[in-house]
Amino acid sequence: MTEITQIMSASPVTVEPDDTLATVKEIFDQLAFHHLPVVEDYRLVGLVSDRDLLKALSPHLGSAAETMRDLATLKKRVHQVMNRNLVTLPASAVLADAVRVFNLEGVSCIPVVDADRRPLGVLTWRDVMRALDARPE
Repeated sequence: MTEITQIMSASPVTVEPDDTLATVKEIFDQLAFHHLPVVEDYRLVGLVSDRDLLKALSPHLGSAAETMRDLATLKKRVHQVMNRNLVTLPASAVLADAVRVFNLEGVSCIPVVDADRRPLGVLTWRDVMRALDARPE
């Protein structure tokens, strides 16, 4: 059985609840991530996705119509847009556990945490699909 620790992105880049959306945007732009765990005192408290960011930012940013008000959306804080209702998996979970969670919960990312809710990695449905594609028939 494939353990999720073999296919997840380990040692995830994280942000804190009081970080700005400008920080999140910079991380997404530079590292091409789609999800960032939000931690407080090293414990997972939320998750912010590129979709959360896009919904929170003004559509006029970077355009000729940009105003100071549009730029102010970058000053919003992560805690204002993050998802707090998280579905997580322990490091001991296997591929079948992840598939079950993805199917039942309709999420695109599952944080993998230790017993103290410290993030160990991030598992996406793409990680699962790659693992399934690589398995011999």
